[in-house]
Amino acid sequence: MLSDLGKLQEGSSFSICPENFTGEKGGACRAQTGTGAHFSRELGPGYKMSPSIIIKSGEEFILGEIQGMGEITHMWMTCPVDAWRDLILECYWDGEEEPSVCVPVGDFFCNGWCEHVNINSIPITVAPRGGFNSYWNMPFLKSAKIVMRNLYYEDCVIYYQIDFTKRKPEVEPVYFHAQFRRKNPTVKGEPFVILDQVKGRGHYVGTYLAWQSNSCDWWGEGEVKFFLDGDLKYPTICSTGTEDYFGGAYNFEQPKGQYCNYSAPFLGFAQMAPPDGLYASQQRFGMYRWHIYDKIQFEQDIRVEIQPLGVRYNQKYLLLQEDIASVAIWYQTEPHAAFPVLPDEDERYVTRKIDWNK
Repeated sequence: MLSDLGKLQEGSSFSICPENFTGEKGGACRAQTGTGAHFSRELGPGYKMSPSIIIKSGEEFILGEIQGMGEITHMWMTCPVDAWRDLILECYWDGEEEPSVCVPVGDFFCNGWCEHVNINSIPITVAPRGGFNSYWNMPFLKSAKIVMRNLYYEDCVIYYQIDFTKRKPEVEPVYFHAQFRRKNPTVKGEPFVILDQVKGRGHYVGTYLAWQSNSCDWWGEGEVKFFLDGDLKYPTICSTGTEDYFGGAYNFEQPKGQYCNYSAPFLGFAQMAPPDGLYASQQRFGMYRWHIYDKIQFEQDIRVEIQPLGVRYNQKYLLLQEDIASVAIWYQTEPHAAFPVLPDEDERYVTRKIDWNK
């Protein structure tokens, strides 16, 4: 918060990157070799010897491992656009065996369609050309481990930096969690589940949806529902429609008859692909909503879902079968319930622009 900038705080700042894999004090710029060694061959140590890593296809790499008490305050990375659904970001807190974060890197940074779009929000910023930034606060008491798994069919070059502080938290922390789901197509008449089986105490802070409409009519009438602390058939919190939940209104149209995208600090309808036309089947959209000042608190459990619901000829609601992928973001006490199995390659796949001649 800006109000904290004038206050001294206990703690020390560190950073992990390919120039300092351990993040140790005074440990940066000491690399003797790396992906930049050829370009720095006439300059020597201290001149960008190791700006990136290469993760081989089918392998994983520990981007950073931290021992002790602290919090990750910022992560930056960039990687090949075609692999954004196949590079899986995982975060482990305090020695846990199962990750608290398991999300394709593109979806984590609100770019789920493997087509670049800039994001101008507070916790997630995507800058030209594919600079991914996360400012989500990620506290830990004993340790943190950040892993990237490469499920793409080729080796991938990753540039990254993880900034963190070591200090005692002012209050007992709850842990950062993020989970990915996709259904293609959704089942007619059934809600798309964004999050389920969460047990514990915490608060829900964010939703990202990558949505492909398979209808030529308006697709965004579905309500986002939050079932809290024992809710069964009916939720405690419900939006009035999809575009309403993401802060828009009346089909995101401006002027009438045309979609209008936007990216704001807490919410956005950031992506339209292709960017022309309205009510065209197979169009792809990217939307986010961050519950930062309006976090959704739960004491025992939470379930989040959305209805794939549209309109036929401006006459009646229509049950849809859509391609929807989601990222749910929340904080909770540990331990957390097991995540659903990550969708396999065919279930994650999105059509990409591939140069078959390369």
